[in-house]
Amino acid sequence: MGTAAHILVGLVAAFHVYIMVLEMFLWERAPGRGLSGFDAEMARATAPLAANQGLYNGFLAAGLFWGLIAGDPTGYRAQIFFLICVVAAGVYGGITANRRILLVQALPGAVTLAAVLAAG
Repeated sequence: MGTAAHILVGLVAAFHVYIMVLEMFLWERAPGRGLSGFDAEMARATAPLAANQGLYNGFLAAGLFWGLIAGDPTGYRAQIFFLICVVAAGVYGGITANRRILLVQALPGAVTLAAVLAAG
């Protein structure tokens, strides 16, 4: 179970790196506009906000990667903390911005958190 939990943590972290890149660097291009659904003008106007969100996603990814490489108990505790942050951000985003965020961020985070806790 420990290996599966680590793989899931790595996947969640990689997903947040992907979102960081979309929000920070590709927001005004096709991939970022596909994520947001914004036209070019709205993408340009919201780019600073998206970059800020992207930075937070990068911090989530960094924390999860840190949890994978740090020795226990620190690594285990870091994984739990940052997965709780992922779930909380996903729930908040799902409620306030787009329900799709519940499925693409909160649900994988919650499943991964359960796997990490089960692997103990």
